[in-house]
Amino acid sequence: MTASASDPSLPGRVVFIGAGPGDPDLLTVKAARIIGRADLVLYAGSLVSPGVTALAKAEARVLDSSGLTLDATHALLLETVTAGGLAARVHTGDPALYGAVAEQARLLAAAGVAFEIVPGVTTASAAAAAFQVSFTVPEATQSLILTRLAGRTPMPSGESLADLARHGASMAIYLSAGDPEGVRQALLAGGYPGHTPVAVAHRLGWPGEQLFWACVADLPERVRQARADRQTIFLVLPGLAETGRSKLYDPAFAHGFRPAP
Repeated sequence: MTASASDPSLPGRVVFIGAGPGDPDLLTVKAARIIGRADLVLYAGSLVSPGVTALAKAEARVLDSSGLTLDATHALLLETVTAGGLAARVHTGDPALYGAVAEQARLLAAAGVAFEIVPGVTTASAAAAAFQVSFTVPEATQSLILTRLAGRTPMPSGESLADLARHGASMAIYLSAGDPEGVRQALLAGGYPGHTPVAVAHRLGWPGEQLFWACVADLPERVRQARADRQTIFLVLPGLAETGRSKLYDPAFAHGFRPAP
């Protein structure tokens, strides 16, 4: 959402950028270009890779927001915009998932500041690529649920991990590695068999990343052994062992570009 009517006294703008899970090579071309041109690069130091902020120009202000409040980050953005500058607000992954972009955007809109959002590669997609797996398998599972275990941020009614697990779909579980026993309990309660494969990615795209396999039944033990806590995602893959084939390349399946024999 771009501010519909920017204040002419504020000639600059803010761009929210999805930095992906860690690997700077996974930035979009647009994201890299904007970071390189920005006068202020404001980023969460505990989550955004140094390789991303290294793209900033030499004269840019590059500031870690991890110890700041919402009002403090807004003041920095407003200061840059008022001076006619470009502010890059850099978030990990994709800004639409588990970020605080909406509340920042509301403040900018209320101040008449123009802004835009550049999407990023979410960790679920990057992890699936790293493990060389697909979330969807013909005639096995055709849905992916992105969710988390309840923690300090509660889950709305009907969105508990156990409730969502009852669908039997593929799942990408974020922000839950601190309680792997709770994840196992919820997945089993939702109906996943204990042998359901789980791909675990810890600090994906960072130096020292860990990629390993578990199953629902032994997930806590595998996670504790690897000491995988923050910046860990679980991919629950019930269709992994299935061998269904898509209709698109089936010679007996006709479509607009190829008739059936």
